[in-house]
Amino acid sequence: MSKNWYPVIEYLKCDECGACVKKCSHGVYNKKKDITPLVVHPEGCVDGCHGCGNICPNGAIQYVGENTDWTPPNGSISAKKGCGCGGGC
Repeated sequence: MSKNWYPVIEYLKCDECGACVKKCSHGVYNKKKDITPLVVHPEGCVDGCHGCGNICPNGAIQYVGENTDWTPPNGSISAKKGCGCGGGC
């Protein structure tokens, strides 16, 4: 798990669908039924994982520590592909 890699939600783009909360199995997001998803445990994010960003329909998720050529796909990548963290998400 990483303290130098975690998601940041751009709330002006977020439509509060909850896909990121449902996708992440690492406890990064709130699990309450709040309307807006919140990053509550950033240190739980797996370094290099783009799982939540890959399924966000609006491309509202960026990552602190991003140093690859990844860009938000606006939900075009299937959630079936997994998150890319190697943890079986």
